[in-house]
Amino acid sequence: MGVEVDEVEMRALKKAAESRTVAAPADDEAPKPRRLKRAKTHEDWVNDARQLARKADSLDALKAAIEGFDGCILKEAARNTVCFDGVQGAPVMVIGEGPGAEEDVKGLPFVGRAGQLLDKMLAAINLSRTENTFITNVNYWRPPGNRNPSDEELELCRPFVDRMVELGAPKLVIVAGGVAAKSLLQTRDGIMKLRGTEQVLKTPSGFEAPMFPMFHPAFLLRRPEEKSRAWRDLLQIQAKLESLA
Repeated sequence: MGVEVDEVEMRALKKAAESRTVAAPADDEAPKPRRLKRAKTHEDWVNDARQLARKADSLDALKAAIEGFDGCILKEAARNTVCFDGVQGAPVMVIGEGPGAEEDVKGLPFVGRAGQLLDKMLAAINLSRTENTFITNVNYWRPPGNRNPSDEELELCRPFVDRMVELGAPKLVIVAGGVAAKSLLQTRDGIMKLRGTEQVLKTPSGFEAPMFPMFHPAFLLRRPEEKSRAWRDLLQIQAKLESLA
């Protein structure tokens, strides 16, 4: 597996480098003074993401903008861009970490074993991606080997995440897992400390919504003994939703 992951990432890096390299003149061409095109920096790509996100006036337009964005190296090795699933404009938005292997193949978030468990957890409090829930991630491309996305990769996606929240305008946001929770809250606190607490998600435009971090379903598959805490978190979310009705 290690060799395969390395080869995938190397292919991605090579492809990205080639796409950003200025071609040299052919041997039979006379040498001419020329101005080299400056390669985009990380901050350039972040600014591009901000501009693209700001221009999107619908979730479908935002999805097209994300699919056309080439600033994140993860895209080079991914099969699909995984943007969102569920009901647009739903009162509840679930934000996870990013696509895994099955999500990368199908182009939809939370469709593997963890996604099946998420659906059961949501159903326990009368939520469903087919009726009243919108599902997305803080990162839209599968990292090689299912590693966690880096801070730089998350920063590139953040303008799209914020705009997704603004356009979706949920009454309540559920954040699945420590990677997503720490990214959205810009904190070093882990999910053990954040779960069970009510936070506030704020976007640059001023939109605010109550936000509840909880264990990622994949974590619960590995640690089923934590399901009792997850159930308490779901009951807290249900109570908050009822108070917002």
